[in-house]
Parts: sequence; structure tokens; C-alpha cells
Amino acid sequence: RRYVAGGQCKSAAKLEGKVVIITGANTGIGKETARDLARRGKVIVACRDVAKAEAAASEIRAETGNQQVIVKKLDLADTKSIREFAEKFLAEEKELHILINNAGVMLCPYSKTADGFEMHLGVNHLGHFLLTFLLLERLKQSAPARIVNVSSLAHHGGQIRFHDLHGEKSYNRGLAYCHSKLANVLFTRELARRLQGKLLYFAIGTKVTANALHPGSVHSELVRHSFVMTWLWKIFSFFLKTPWEGAQTSVYCAVAEELDSVTGQYFSDCQPAYVSPRGRDDETAKKLWNVSCELLGIQWD
Repeated sequence: RRYVAGGQCKSAAKLEGKVVIITGANTGIGKETARDLARRGKVIVACRDVAKAEAAASEIRAETGNQQVIVKKLDLADTKSIREFAEKFLAEEKELHILINNAGVMLCPYSKTADGFEMHLGVNHLGHFLLTFLLLERLKQSAPARIVNVSSLAHHGGQIRFHDLHGEKSYNRGLAYCHSKLANVLFTRELARRLQGKLLYFAIGTKVTANALHPGSVHSELVRHSFVMTWLWKIFSFFLKTPWEGAQTSVYCAVAEELDSVTGQYFSDCQPAYVSPRGRDDETAKKLWNVSCELLGIQWD
């Protein structure tokens, strides 16, 4: 059981006077990440289901004594909602120090977002891509700042199918999830390169870092779209991480002092982890960046 639990974040860093946004923080590892960071500073819980988010935030406030746990509506499957969230945040908050792109969907039957994107790609990649774009200047102004993208070991099974990004020619919901998690890794890599210049692994430019991570196999609601996976998760729960254990690498990437100048990396169990060859393909990362901008109708140079 101790082996399954993986690494733990040992940092006691405080975030007094700092502001954190966590997407999808009403359940699972997002909620546990919010619970930990609420013991350190101000946390904005950005979720589609406001009622569930309020219940989670109320629980966290009561447990931590921190009243600065604030719920804001954010639906990553709708670019209008993402823009509204960003607009309100920028009007209300003058600083942003940590952005944790945690929310995600997994094993969805074929469906599309409000903007016509395949659901896994739309929520897991494009939604967070747009959110980061809209908030990046505030992160730069508040630097040193960090962007943390929750990816997955599943990125090893993914590929960026530019000829069929939205799965209209062929669709497998397991592979669609893998593709979106690979997109998270490639986005992180290209974002770090653009923020820091030519020296990929050490922040010398904006002092905004971007790292990705694999939380581990976690007993959470993420598999709710699959009856088989839900059943297997219950049977083998002893071999899965708890949400608290799964949140440790997210917390580590957000606060660990030794990562102050580390960027463009991928972590698992609170340490650097192996990235698939496709996840290290800079040409694919650049092309995905450009295609993502086209799909979202933005210019991000």
C-alpha cells in the first residue's frame, strides 16, 4: 500500500498574499489540491457545477479556517464561459500566482463541446489552452508564478491526429483521452519554451514556469462514464491512490521551492518522470499550438 501511495510533497511553503486558481476542484484530486493549498493561501475553485463546488469549498473552509476559498463558475466545454470567467477574475483580482489546470473528462461517449470540439480535446486541452492564454498577462505581472497542467501516464498511448482532431472519421473514447493527455504534455513543453526562450529547463525570461504531471491511478469519479472501469476501480481500489495521494504531485509542482526555476518538465510521484517520444516532439508541439490558436480564434505569439 505504501508503494502504491507514491511520493508526498514535503514542502511547508506558505502562500500568504498569493492567489491560486484550480479548475475542477469540487471533487477528486482537484478538491484535495484545493484543501492543501487553502492551508497556505487564497484559493479560487473554478468549476462547472457551482452547487458541488460550494459544498466542497464550505467543507474546506470549515476544516482549514481559511475563508478565502472562493467558488467561480467555469465550464471548460464552452469558450463563452471560459471568457466570462477570465473577464470577471481579471476585474476582481489584481494578482495570480498559481494556475492549476486540473479539470478533465475521461472515457466520454462521442460528444462535442458548445463550440464543436470533440469533448476530450475540447475540455482537457483547448479549454485550458484558452484559459491560460486569457490569464497569462496577469501571471506575468505577478511573477514569480507557476502554471501546472495535470496530464497522465496515458499520454504514452496518445498521438495528435491532425487529420481527424475531432474524431469524426474514427473514434475510440479510451484513445481520445490519451490523445488529449498527450496534448497537455505538448502544450506544457511549447508554453515553457515560449515563456523562457531557448534554455528549456531553467526560467530566465518571464519567471513564469509551466510543468505537467501524472497524478497516478486514482480512485476518483473520473471513470464515471465507463461502467466497466467504475466496476474495476471498485474491485482494485486497494491498488489505487486515494485522491489525497493523487494530489501530492499537483501540490508539489505548485509550491515546492526547488522548482522555482524548473520549467517544461513532466513529474510523477513528486519527481521528474519519463516522457514518451511523441511528448518530446517539438515540431508537433508547435503545430498543435498553431492549430489550437486557429480553432479558438486567438493570436498567441
